Amino acid sequence: MSLKDQLSEDLKDAMRQQDDVRKTTVRLAMTAIKNAEVTVRTEMDESGATVTIAARTELDDDGVMAVLAKEAKQRRDSIEAFKKADRQDLVDKESAELRVLEAYLPETMSRDDVMAAAKETISEVEATGPSDKGKVMKALMPKLAGRAEGREINEIVTELLAS
Repeated sequence: MSLKDQLSEDLKDAMRQQDDVRKTTVRLAMTAIKNAEVTVRTEMDESGATVTIAARTELDDDGVMAVLAKEAKQRRDSIEAFKKADRQDLVDKESAELRVLEAYLPETMSRDDVMAAAKETISEVEATGPSDKGKVMKALMPKLAGRAEGREINEIVTELLAS
């Protein structure tokens, strides 16, 4: 079963169980996926008028996973902002939504695991210093996609290449 089908089944299940948090979160995720599947571009026709063209492409499980990871990251960022604003009610709401989204994502890697993967990739691409950071990131990011945040990966690679 594809991830989109799983989300659809989970939405039906949440509706049956009257689980408002899961229902709302899954609906928001499915909307974000649909939005990611639609590409809109503007072109000029023969008369010089501007024409908007919308095209829909189906996302595979990796694409859906990327959208869910983005949604989870938005929740984490919101939690940080709400903590700073001392809004515990909103922190609780966003945390509940984040837990629902994390159920669909692969387990997040620890800093030590990311560091080990970065060291391995650095030796694979034979990086020698900070100037090779682009090569390392290009090879490492697909390996860790959805399992570690880009900011953390960037920090670790920068730290390892500087030493």
